[in-house]
Amino acid sequence: MEKGNGPAAAENKGFNLNRATGYFENQGVNVMAFDDIYPEGHQSGVSILMHGNRVATNGDIRFEQTPGQWQPVPKQGKRELDEAANAIVTSLGFPDKSKHLKGFNPMVYPEFEFNYNVIVQGEGPSVKVTVDLDRPIPDRFVGKISFNLELFPGALFGKPWIMDNQSGIFPEQPNGPVLSLPSNHAHPGSFGEPDAKADLQRLTGGNKGYNPMIADDLVAQPYAVGKRFTVRPEDPYNRFTIESKGAELKLYDGRMNHNNGWFVISSEVPAGATGHAIEWIITPNVVEDWLAPAVVQTSQVGYHPGQSKTAIIELDQRESKREKLSLFRITEFGEKEVFSAAGEEWGPFLRYRYLKFDFTDIREEGLYKVQYGSSSSSIFRIAGDIYDRGVWQPVLEYFLPVQMCHMRVSEKYRVWHGDCHEHDARMAPTNLNHFDGYEQGASTLTDYKPGDFVPGLNVGGWHDAGDFDLRIESQSGEFYTLALAYESFNVYYDATTIDQDKRIVEIHQPDGKNDILQQIEHGVLSVVGGYRALGRLYRGIIENDLRQYVHLGDSASMDSERWVFTEDNPPRELTTAAHLAAASRALLDFNPVLSQQALQAAAELFKMTDGTGNARTAKVHAAAELFLTTGEDAYKSHLLSETDFIVQSIDQVGWFIARAEKAMNDAGFTQKFCYALPALKEQFALQSAETPYGIPYRPHIWGAGWGIQQQGYEYYFLHRAYPDIFESELIFNALNFVLGCHPGANTMSFASGVGANSATVGYGLNRADWSYIPGGVISGTALIRPDFPELLVFPYLWQQVEYVLGGGSSHFMFIALAAQQLTSGKS
Repeated sequence: MEKGNGPAAAENKGFNLNRATGYFENQGVNVMAFDDIYPEGHQSGVSILMHGNRVATNGDIRFEQTPGQWQPVPKQGKRELDEAANAIVTSLGFPDKSKHLKGFNPMVYPEFEFNYNVIVQGEGPSVKVTVDLDRPIPDRFVGKISFNLELFPGALFGKPWIMDNQSGIFPEQPNGPVLSLPSNHAHPGSFGEPDAKADLQRLTGGNKGYNPMIADDLVAQPYAVGKRFTVRPEDPYNRFTIESKGAELKLYDGRMNHNNGWFVISSEVPAGATGHAIEWIITPNVVEDWLAPAVVQTSQVGYHPGQSKTAIIELDQRESKREKLSLFRITEFGEKEVFSAAGEEWGPFLRYRYLKFDFTDIREEGLYKVQYGSSSSSIFRIAGDIYDRGVWQPVLEYFLPVQMCHMRVSEKYRVWHGDCHEHDARMAPTNLNHFDGYEQGASTLTDYKPGDFVPGLNVGGWHDAGDFDLRIESQSGEFYTLALAYESFNVYYDATTIDQDKRIVEIHQPDGKNDILQQIEHGVLSVVGGYRALGRLYRGIIENDLRQYVHLGDSASMDSERWVFTEDNPPRELTTAAHLAAASRALLDFNPVLSQQALQAAAELFKMTDGTGNARTAKVHAAAELFLTTGEDAYKSHLLSETDFIVQSIDQVGWFIARAEKAMNDAGFTQKFCYALPALKEQFALQSAETPYGIPYRPHIWGAGWGIQQQGYEYYFLHRAYPDIFESELIFNALNFVLGCHPGANTMSFASGVGANSATVGYGLNRADWSYIPGGVISGTALIRPDFPELLVFPYLWQQVEYVLGGGSSHFMFIALAAQQLTSGKS
């Protein structure tokens, strides 16, 4: 076995189950089994981590050799650690009835109900995977139901493989020929789902042409078939071998029928098999003394001379040696060490140990890097104008213009997309479970009948991230954050022409108007237009066809009419009322008519929407913003009547009540509210102490970047109102986290095009080109359960690199503006 970078070779004791972590360990290689919960996102089943890289995942039974995000996934049952047998035993089954023709993204399960166990057992240098079924598979699914293991494409392009006496190179694009298979959708299941509202015919496109819901009838022919398969034979750090003791192994390219597919090594479940239906021996190569290289994490943008400056050093848990930490200034003559100190031991977090290196006292402007042993940070600046150009500005300069719906968006020679969705929108059918969380009840809740054209919806709004739908919370949340940014920082920036009459946007063509106000206007036009047309808020506007929904490229080429959905959702309606009230303040002088329409809608929603139960917080939010906008006693009275609730819920409402409390000028309310603030401060302190980054990191499925930005954004209002209680450091910690100071080996800035090294492969409209949208902020480092932080460079991994509206980029812009204000001395 090859030697690594550690001080001495450790004894290779093979793959042993660690009860504390719940997975198999063999020095720098781990094999996990069903720790994770998201097979649709390539994050579940049997997974292999080799020397700091997740090389394979989703080892499990599926109904197709190359499934995509719309194909059926199993329902996981009990997962047991059998230490005596050195094994993990997981029970699973099909179907998951909670997803069959219902749920957030309804799936169509074939007509076969069965259970099975996957046993993963450490056997010396190998791991044996065995699948036991409770019944044989029917003939109609022989050749379809398979045990698959997915291989991450981004690390394999141009790299070799060997299958028995065959060999090949993983290609950059999927290559034919194409193999025709019988579709599972010829046998749709019926599992007694009386509440299901998804329409099988609509989901599958009537089996006419390509549809991502079907997508199992045509696949790439296997690149190779055999019994022994080796990935990356040339690379000791990523080489592993799979040997099948029964069914043949087949190497597929899942990108042939899904653009976001992975390479797949697959074995079909044999006819008549139950016990030991699948038996694989997986042998990863172990570089015996390998240790994860130290990672030096800093802001990819840099620091203002007056702010605190701390680099975080991430180390292998097994590393006992400590290196010298130095700060170098980069001059025209080369590097010059200007500061050195021992790292402060922070301790363990996830699978690493951390040091902190504080260089706050270095204030001289210039270029710098932090060095720890042989590892170094990216080069960054210390400068008084650090936030003045190219940090928050790309959000207004690129990202928001590119996301604008109902406009043609150009940038000099380039057309980002044409004028789109001119025919918005038709009323969605009733009793419908669509996809992406859209449902229509038994009524349209309006005078419009299903299929009716609803005028006034073909204006304003932003496409939501990599999709092209307009969710109410995305639209109102976006213009709300922009309105508060305009109000808090007096933002004036003009780099874009926006002409609502001509429906054109010209990036880098100033028009004499404040871009942030034009963007607020654009969002409000959509929400107010929908409210005035429908007599209520829309739930959202989305493509009626699944193939159109997964569309990549120019939105002007989408040829299906979108549907508008409605809903009865008091919390969302009242939250939108709060957003509209704030936007009306921002637009008062810029567009007085629209400002008044927004305020009128907010007031009507407040008056007619019940604010009890889970809508109580939203009603308080709406009252606060309406009071700040109008000063009317009715809204103040509502806030006073909810004093006790506000105090009890201060962790949720404190950030927006902080502004209203000053304006209310009520001594009794102020006393009770402020009495609760020290406990809230302590809560923030405890959360911040959870990680070496001074900010909590608690990802569920998506990377935690958006939530961390939101916390910094909300915290700003507490700091601004009560600076003696809430210090500003959490805001800077949130910003630095997004800009590169976050867990894992990938230290890039989550803000595309911002900083020395940033996310320039993002899940946006141009993801098929492996490109990005400047100013878009990705979801960021995800957690591969239980303890591996990961940020891959791959455009289709939405839970790591997706852009979003209603937060994300606008929250990043806000906290960057806050940092600019706080370091300028003008706060």
